[in-house]
Amino acid sequence: MSTFWWEIFPYICLTIFVLGHIWRYRYDKFGWTTRSSQLYENRLLRLGSPLFHFGILVVFCGHVIGLGIPESWTSAIGVSDHLYHVLAIASGAVAGFCTIVGMIILIVRRRTVGPVFSATTKMDKFMYVVLATVILLGLVNTAGQVVNDYDYREGVSIWFRGIFRGQLHPALMEHAPWSFKIHGLLAMFLFALWPFTRLVHVFSAPLGYLTRPYIVYRSRDVTLGSQPPHRGWERI
Repeated sequence: MSTFWWEIFPYICLTIFVLGHIWRYRYDKFGWTTRSSQLYENRLLRLGSPLFHFGILVVFCGHVIGLGIPESWTSAIGVSDHLYHVLAIASGAVAGFCTIVGMIILIVRRRTVGPVFSATTKMDKFMYVVLATVILLGLVNTAGQVVNDYDYREGVSIWFRGIFRGQLHPALMEHAPWSFKIHGLLAMFLFALWPFTRLVHVFSAPLGYLTRPYIVYRSRDVTLGSQPPHRGWERI
């Protein structure tokens, strides 16, 4: 089972991630959207959406640095291990809190506003559960760095980088705390779900707006042929 979960399962999820996006783009191009619900409700959206998206962006960047950059590299540029963990815990806690608060607001909005709830698919509901669990476990791991001495850069990070080199080390994950194990497995599972949910909008960028011609809007001028409506009877 250790071989399956830490060596085979990641590649299954990443394969579904890649092929699923190709399939959806070819056969469901009109469904490649977030199904925007701004017209239905805007007050909660203006509060929850920035909190969630900016928070999740910082969380993503933190994972890229924490998992993708070896410890020897940060030490080489003069960042001590203590300073690194202080910055990681502080930024991770703030970003995770913003993400959770923003997500709660968006979920409450989606559940309490009728038209928004009607536009939510079953797959999206399932994705929200998985995503919320991944984020909460991430906060647990961040808080755990304060009270325990487990260094994920000597375990989880090496295993993660090994996925892209084809040199996984399942023994490193076997000795990781349970919260890191579940966090890693659910994160991989989220990648497998990604192509079949509204998360595909992450890979959509309105680049066409940079090159499309301007759209000119003109107001109606009553002196150029249009006449205001007459009130009452017209004189014959």
